[in-house]
Amino acid sequence: MNETPLISVIITCYNHGKYISKAITSVLEQSYKNVEIIVLDDGSTDDTSRQAERFSSVRYIYQDNQGLSSARNTGISGSRGEFILFLDADDWLTKHSLTINVKSLASSPEAAFVSGGHIKISTAGDIIEEVKVQVDREHYLHLLQGNYIGMHATVLYRRWVFDHFTFDTALKACEDYNLYLNISRKFPVIHHTQITAYYLIHGNNMSADKNMMLQTVLKVLDSQRVHLKTDTEKEALEDGRKIWTAYYSGDHLKSNNNYSMLKKVKFFVPDILKRILYNTGILKQYTPKPGHIRWGDFKRLTPFSTQFGYDRGGPVDRYYIESFLNDNMQQVQGHILEIGDNDYTIKYGGNNIIKTDILHIDQKNEKATIIGDLSNISHIPNNVYDCIILTQTLHLIYDFNSALETCYRILKPGGALLLTVPGITHIDQGEWKNNWLWSFTGSSVRKMLTAIFHENDVKVTTHGNVYIASAFLYGAGIYEVEKKYFDYHDPHYQVIITASAVKTLK
Repeated sequence: MNETPLISVIITCYNHGKYISKAITSVLEQSYKNVEIIVLDDGSTDDTSRQAERFSSVRYIYQDNQGLSSARNTGISGSRGEFILFLDADDWLTKHSLTINVKSLASSPEAAFVSGGHIKISTAGDIIEEVKVQVDREHYLHLLQGNYIGMHATVLYRRWVFDHFTFDTALKACEDYNLYLNISRKFPVIHHTQITAYYLIHGNNMSADKNMMLQTVLKVLDSQRVHLKTDTEKEALEDGRKIWTAYYSGDHLKSNNNYSMLKKVKFFVPDILKRILYNTGILKQYTPKPGHIRWGDFKRLTPFSTQFGYDRGGPVDRYYIESFLNDNMQQVQGHILEIGDNDYTIKYGGNNIIKTDILHIDQKNEKATIIGDLSNISHIPNNVYDCIILTQTLHLIYDFNSALETCYRILKPGGALLLTVPGITHIDQGEWKNNWLWSFTGSSVRKMLTAIFHENDVKVTTHGNVYIASAFLYGAGIYEVEKKYFDYHDPHYQVIITASAVKTLK
């Protein structure tokens, strides 16, 4: 084989002119250079032709709208490459995509095609999912159970494949899946997990029509029945029907509690179905096998933010802090003391505020009405405040027990301390890094408070779970986490501890 054989990259487009420049550029910037680019315009009515013709090295072919399969077949006829890759106009390749796949085929001269991993990405540029599926044998059986390839642009074909098969023009979708099945049934194929392409999710993807996709994929699978030779292949096809049905109609299965299918399916790749059912809410728990965790964006040594997520929409822990204050809003009234500023006093006290004081240790703080250390501040009289809001401060005070004793002393009888403290957290890298002294647990907070307040007047709650703890440590923003994840409570992962304590005479 020629060390640098010609690769034909066929970019099919139907009214995706606004995306196509990026697709073309991703091919022009390949580390592998012996490439011809063909844009096959399937009857677009937008500016596809103008966008394509901006690139002098691109060959532009127009046909009346006949569908994706026809466009790809036309592209094959007009191409010259020893290898062929199909790229949708709204997707793009990674820089070394062609180099990786050519090397893979060179090491397996009998293989009809090679496929790899890809990344699903949003229009905002956010990574949705890194798709890497490990399949190194029995490719036809795996494909009967599901399309582990997932994205056509990761596939590099040998040209001779199309002497045996072409795309089925009768299919409105899943024409690539149909081709994979036909090829892998007859010829060896190979797969790797290196990322070779980006799949843009923009809401107009064909796969968004779940009913059409389910009907078509089952039709494709059923077309394989006449070719099945063994009981294992027949079982794999039936498993595939169950898997695809679960994938495209998960809500229906969930509403009917149809979980019995899980016990019947025999898996060659068990994690594929389990992941799908977990992501669609049918399975409540899913744990990947050792060595099969998909780390995605968490596979890094530095956080997304070193500012607790303030630069990403706000800290994750604020959900629990503000929910706690909202639940105890009736206590935020009268004469109120807050530490650092009075933002929460104003937000939750509203018209119930008579007077507000702000305590800060730094004399340069212009907002402060009282300067001092809460653990040793004798110039505040006894029985002054109806409410003290002490959020995310106690961990900065060395003698925190004395600070709590001060709170009890300066509260009026019937007054309430509203307290939040960090549990699982990283340490501030800014002005508080040298004063960050403690982290707490629900048990430690209860012991601290009941040593001062009557135990019947103390309510302590822990908040968080392993997902929230991880998101908080990585610096994710509050709006990057779905509400359902906040509301699951696992006491083994305490991100925030909240407590209310009312002063009554003992």
